[in-house]
Amino acid sequence: MKVNAALHRDFRIGTIDDRLYAAFIEHMGRAIYSGIYEPGHPEADHMGFRKDVMELVKGLNIPAIRYPGGNFVSAYDWKDGIGPKEDRPMRMDLAWRSRESNQVGINEFAHWAKETDIEMMLAVNLGSKGLQDARDFVEYVNMPGGTFWSDLRKSHGVEDPYDVKMWCLGNEMDGPWQIGHKEAKEYGRIADETAKALRQITPGAEFIVCGSSNDGMATYPEWERQVLDECYENVHYISLHKYFGNSSKDTLNFFGKIEETGRYIQAIGGVIDFIKAKKRAKNDVYICFDEWNVWYHIREEDHKRWHTWDWPEAPALLEEDYNFEDALFIGGLLNEFIRRSDRVRIACIAQLVNVIAPIRAEKGGPAWRQTIYWPYQFASLHGRGEALNVSVDGPTYNCEVASDVPYMDIAATWDRAAGTVTVFALNRHLTETAELSMSLTGFDSAEVIMHKVMEGHDLEATNGPDKPDAIAPTDGKGIGVDDGSLKGSLAPLSYHVVKLKVG
Repeated sequence: MKVNAALHRDFRIGTIDDRLYAAFIEHMGRAIYSGIYEPGHPEADHMGFRKDVMELVKGLNIPAIRYPGGNFVSAYDWKDGIGPKEDRPMRMDLAWRSRESNQVGINEFAHWAKETDIEMMLAVNLGSKGLQDARDFVEYVNMPGGTFWSDLRKSHGVEDPYDVKMWCLGNEMDGPWQIGHKEAKEYGRIADETAKALRQITPGAEFIVCGSSNDGMATYPEWERQVLDECYENVHYISLHKYFGNSSKDTLNFFGKIEETGRYIQAIGGVIDFIKAKKRAKNDVYICFDEWNVWYHIREEDHKRWHTWDWPEAPALLEEDYNFEDALFIGGLLNEFIRRSDRVRIACIAQLVNVIAPIRAEKGGPAWRQTIYWPYQFASLHGRGEALNVSVDGPTYNCEVASDVPYMDIAATWDRAAGTVTVFALNRHLTETAELSMSLTGFDSAEVIMHKVMEGHDLEATNGPDKPDAIAPTDGKGIGVDDGSLKGSLAPLSYHVVKLKVG
């Protein structure tokens, strides 16, 4: 299979926001309890957070993390998680039919975020609560002192405010499953008033308003139009969520969902442009794709269990075992985010530990990287700087969700300061090697300084506590620069990261 491609130094999509590689963690299943937090574990720090998990998290170079939910936040009272731990109540978590001990609250999570060098992106409850509760929360978190809530924080041992700048105005409020579900105009009005009030406490704050829970909702994309019509001038981002699966065992159709995601982003971009024009607004609103991942392996089984179990505490839930096929998909999906980085400024993998996550941790036992950890890490470490336009000419295929899907999926970034270009390439073909030739126009010189590859594994192969590195990248070979072009052979079903030193 011959594939010709081209990039040019001066043909750029735009500067990539580092938060394109953000993450999400929710009080759900074992994400918090026995995920990042497990007092008594041999690797626990003085606060009870697992240092082995921290090290794996640090390896991802995550810039920001969304917390505490998710569906959880829509019935959550943040005040239950502050003050002496022995006084904190055990509550019913209505989202996941479990019990919440509140042993981890905002102050504990802020400690973890500081230890892992991750900026917090906090969600307020606009489901069962509202504007006043959100105002109190922001005052507790961000006000230096001299007010009731800020002085209460100080009495809890936290002298300095956290100065959190990113605030999610609820979660999936379009979903009938959500505690406090609202109609679009109703939610848009509440979001607008909440943003205006919170901005007075934290000038310079950024607000993320809820878009559709997924592009299959009956209200999509009318929901986005109505919501933005109410709050456009006072928000900065609208959120998108989308989860992916391959229950039909059709690998090419699964990979085609990457193109489907591009259409989703493009459609909401059009809604944003329409509302901006309608309002003659001067500000821009971008996309925060703050929930995305593969989720299908045990989804049906989990759905049946959590609707029948008797309110357990921190139960095993959504603990997907990711395979090699999932890793290839994630590599391609991150390519799509890079290509759409002019619209998508923030994106959060959902979630980070144990619950549909790149990192798994056994209670009392080891932690390990899942297969999807690697493409996420590569994009986060090497996909910074500016996104370059890449033109690809090669064979395509049709599937249920998309037509004319290129077998070769390529994205590229340019880090001017480091003088490097990184190429992320996925060969989706099931059986054919791609003979790639990609011109590197505008650069006086180029040489390959790193080539990592994931290839040659059974699509169903996974990692686990007894085989944590069964699926891991290796050094690639056979790709180099010849006469101003990147050339080489890319095996079928393979993902490549090629870094070039350019002049």
